[in-house]
Amino acid sequence: MEVLDFFLNLLKDPRLAIANWITDLGPVWVYTPLFLIIFCETGLVFTPFLPGDSLLFAAGVFCTDGGGLNIGAALLIFSTAAILGNTSNYWIGRGFGHTIIDSGRVKSLTPERIDKIHGFFEKWGALTIVITRFFPFLRTFTPFIAGTSRMNFVKFTVFNAIGGILWVSTFTLLGYFFGGIPFVQDHFEWIIIAIVLISFIPTGVGLVQAKLASRRGAGAESDQVGHG
Repeated sequence: MEVLDFFLNLLKDPRLAIANWITDLGPVWVYTPLFLIIFCETGLVFTPFLPGDSLLFAAGVFCTDGGGLNIGAALLIFSTAAILGNTSNYWIGRGFGHTIIDSGRVKSLTPERIDKIHGFFEKWGALTIVITRFFPFLRTFTPFIAGTSRMNFVKFTVFNAIGGILWVSTFTLLGYFFGGIPFVQDHFEWIIIAIVLISFIPTGVGLVQAKLASRRGAGAESDQVGHG
């Protein structure tokens, strides 16, 4: 129950969590829980629910003068966590991907999400590694599927690094430059909710499209059988 409360509070107000870590851990070790959360969200196929976008934005707020974090250190540490996380997920997929998918134990790894990621790869190729960094859930499953498909590791690493740095820089710098605005400070929880909802829009739209395409494909097959 305490673990559940921790994650719910982290999702609701990552700013408060970071403030507590700065106070409890100090200016050096405060980066540890931030590193671990970013790593786990991108590196473990069963933790896609961890807050990536909102946590990076909130961390950026604390990178301003006197906030307790350093913007250079934050960008370096968070980018490293994101890149290493994807690398871990790639090798998990490469070594155990089919076993994990067939077991059905990762409930969030739905057939619709797998089909959506495969669709991205068919359309965008390796650039999918970069694009899906900005899609909650899909950014967790994409490196896993890349590993399962045995994508060339050198190519994966190049696009992984580009995507990780772009994703971390975008949300951390948004918090750094705009988090101090009085309106943002006064409505921070609503801003976080807005970030989460906006982040999920493309993922939701994509999954609906994949579901409709799957139904149309099933309907076409049924018509062919009927005519046959």
